Amino acid sequence: MNPEPDRSRAARQAAESALVRVVHEYGRRPEFVVLGGLVPELLCSASDMRHAGTTDIDVQVNLEIASGLVNAASLEQALVAAGFSPSEKQVWRWVTIAEGLRAEVKFEMLADLDDKPSGAMVAFDDCDQLGAANLRGTRFAAADFGSREMTAAVGDAEVSVEVYVTGLAGFLLAKAAAARDRRATKDWYDIAFVLLHNDEGGLQGAVGAVRRQFADELAGMRTELDELAANFADRSAQGAREYADQIVLNNASVDYEEAVTEGIVAVEAFCLGLSRGPN
Repeated sequence: MNPEPDRSRAARQAAESALVRVVHEYGRRPEFVVLGGLVPELLCSASDMRHAGTTDIDVQVNLEIASGLVNAASLEQALVAAGFSPSEKQVWRWVTIAEGLRAEVKFEMLADLDDKPSGAMVAFDDCDQLGAANLRGTRFAAADFGSREMTAAVGDAEVSVEVYVTGLAGFLLAKAAAARDRRATKDWYDIAFVLLHNDEGGLQGAVGAVRRQFADELAGMRTELDELAANFADRSAQGAREYADQIVLNNASVDYEEAVTEGIVAVEAFCLGLSRGPN
């Protein structure tokens, strides 16, 4: 039996089910905000295009930290009860093997604190091994979010939980910042996919959402947006190729050359739209 690919429908379902189990064990809606690869499908629910999926559960914990981390011990206990364990002494990443699949699901806790350097570890009080990685830009996810319901099987029962999930603007700016820091090709794909296929009006909806939510912060994102544009500058650019490679893999009807062009045009228009002054 071959391992389940990290970016597949089955792997994504395994990750979402694992998140539901954690929140169910936690007993109430947590203060963290879900961002990362689980989010595009939620933001693009009306699209016919299939997103690649993910085995990562990324959560932004600034709201937990702001509350004084009074629930951190409960979160650690919920992760253990849901079958997770720390990964190689990295307090910010916990892992489990998805039931029925040879796929490792990763639960990763991310913070964005001004008084800590990027990449620093943030330890949680009253916890044995739980903490977060300080990753610049993830704060946008905690500044634009809403509550969503998720349902999955827990034992023999179907269980529904409420979780905070980042909105369109928070997702796009958090992803742009993370992409600059870690240079993971999946980030470029996720950004282009959401720009083109989101439920708020596609490209123009994305520009409008970011400008409404973060107008005062766009000047400080110039470097990240310039790098995003550079990665979609032409047909040989990494981001353009990654978007086309992945969307063709998951959607047989999509033409590769057309997908490359769509990615380039969308990212160029997005970055240009954010660089303009107020209307």
